[in-house]
Amino acid sequence: MQVKSDGARRPLWQTAGEDALSLVHRLVVDAKSMGISLTENDALRLQQLLDELERWNRTYNLTAITKREDMVTHHLLDSLAVHDDLYGDSIADVGTGAGFPGLPLAVVNPERRFTLIDSAGKKIRFVSHAAHALGLTNVEGVHARVESLRPEKPFDTIVARAFAPLPKMLETVTPLCGPHSCVLAMKGKWPQEEVDSIPAGWRVERSRDVIVPGLAEARCAIVLVR
Repeated sequence: MQVKSDGARRPLWQTAGEDALSLVHRLVVDAKSMGISLTENDALRLQQLLDELERWNRTYNLTAITKREDMVTHHLLDSLAVHDDLYGDSIADVGTGAGFPGLPLAVVNPERRFTLIDSAGKKIRFVSHAAHALGLTNVEGVHARVESLRPEKPFDTIVARAFAPLPKMLETVTPLCGPHSCVLAMKGKWPQEEVDSIPAGWRVERSRDVIVPGLAEARCAIVLVR
């Protein structure tokens, strides 16, 4: 989407159409309301991500969310909402699906390394394609079942969005964790029964309600540590 003019490469947002600029402005404003500084170029890259998702979705059925407006709220903004909950440099996104929340978070965290894991090959193929299309050199897609992985080094943060109930999730991601890792669970309404059933050796370090602009559904973020 970049073009050259007078020998110089112009910013992406200067080459975008009216509709693209409208979405760019919205993403910048909504991200700011969540305490995230989003550049126009990065907002346009997020729009490009949705373009790629819509194109692939017509053939591969990657997500049940097909309306552009819903993709913005449920995929982009919902993913960015946990930006401040990340810890450390190495992030694993387990059960990433079509790359959420990992891909949007990688856009706004170029200094961090993201490993996006899913057992569905078509979804990881899309993740790898999207990372290449967006120029995200900090993203690796891994086609595997999470419980089968044994990384050489533990991840600093393991992110799970709608992955499994907390007890099962913690059991599954334990091989990815070290003594100082944290697990960031993205949930809808507060899952009290799941919290009450957290296995021994784990505890809730902190939690908060998550407000996503334009999304009326309940959201919360739960950070668990050993």
